[in-house]
Amino acid sequence: MSQSSNWYNAIAHVDADCFFASCELTRRPDLKGQPVCVLSSQDACVVAKTYDAKAIGIKTGMPVWDAKKLMPEAHFLSADFYYYGLISEKMFSIFRRYSSDIEAYSIDEGFIDMNGIRSMWRKSYREIADHIRATVYNEVGITVSVGISTTRILAKIASEMNKPNGTTIIAGRRISNFLKDVPVGNIPGIGRNRKQLMLKFNIHTAYDFINTPVERIDYMLGKTGVDLWHELNGTPVFPLELHPPMPKTIARTASLGAVTTNKALIERHLTYHTTRVVTELVRQQLTTSLVSVFIRLKSFEAVGHKVRITPTNDYSNIIRIILSMFKHLFKHGEQYRACGVVASAIAPDTQQGNLFTTSLQMNKQLTITKVMDDINTRFGSQVLAPATICKAAVPRVKFKYPLIIAT
Repeated sequence: MSQSSNWYNAIAHVDADCFFASCELTRRPDLKGQPVCVLSSQDACVVAKTYDAKAIGIKTGMPVWDAKKLMPEAHFLSADFYYYGLISEKMFSIFRRYSSDIEAYSIDEGFIDMNGIRSMWRKSYREIADHIRATVYNEVGITVSVGISTTRILAKIASEMNKPNGTTIIAGRRISNFLKDVPVGNIPGIGRNRKQLMLKFNIHTAYDFINTPVERIDYMLGKTGVDLWHELNGTPVFPLELHPPMPKTIARTASLGAVTTNKALIERHLTYHTTRVVTELVRQQLTTSLVSVFIRLKSFEAVGHKVRITPTNDYSNIIRIILSMFKHLFKHGEQYRACGVVASAIAPDTQQGNLFTTSLQMNKQLTITKVMDDINTRFGSQVLAPATICKAAVPRVKFKYPLIIAT
């Protein structure tokens, strides 16, 4: 179909709003309308928060004691990645009602190939997007935001424009006007350094970006920039990954922002990276049996360590091992600039299987889990705890799945 028409291609990006916190509110409806922060690393730092907590300055990775200073009235809950995986699978099962071509981009966001489905649903794209939002809310209990446009990048930007619980539709002929209000730093793939480079060349918005000669973009950013340029101009470059191969590794690494000797700061970064690695394992129903951690010195030399473990995607086990290795690597007085966590020896989670399996064992386990959560919620955290926690010489964890193996 000609690109002179509005919908020569149609891609939807659906993004759950404050996913981890929203998941918690589905089982704690008494907290709705109140600020909620989800904690990780033995409840030491914030890994997710509701919009009101975000508005007051609470950030991902912030130590819990700093967050409590900013918002003592907020509710601080332990992360439960297994539960989030269940909610994610239920959400994606709804997406599949609308199109068979779905890409699960992460645990809380996905792309949907919308081509041809308007005639099936006899609705406009906006009506379909609103229908998706309403269905997810009614059946899962969380809100999502939907963006629909002609390419992945445009759809992803669109879904961010009307959060939370909003719909943004960018037809082909509206792309240029839409991009005038998008700061260049909001383009996916344009990080802090690339943003600074763009600003030096007076590229302040996505509209400026697409009106810069592609040859200049190629000179500054290479193929990545050229691909973004085409996607922002409405030409699809990135197809949906409908059947992604099983990854050999899952790695999450990043700069520390500045050279530092602060051990606690590096631990918080590693905790955040571990959270993301485990989330990806759970989302893809995978396990790892080889975990690695590294820290990069100011001199760019990297030191690291790895250890083989029993196949798992359990956060509490993995973070305990990661932080233990880090303690042996870290040297006081040494300056560090980056760190990361890598999960290798990836394999399917054969014990978990389908997250909504109807197997007797899983049903028993879920029933026991719910009972334990209900009791802990009513009478206080860790009134009931798994036997494994009692045996382990590690700090207590409020929620740890699988809590009990039913037999």
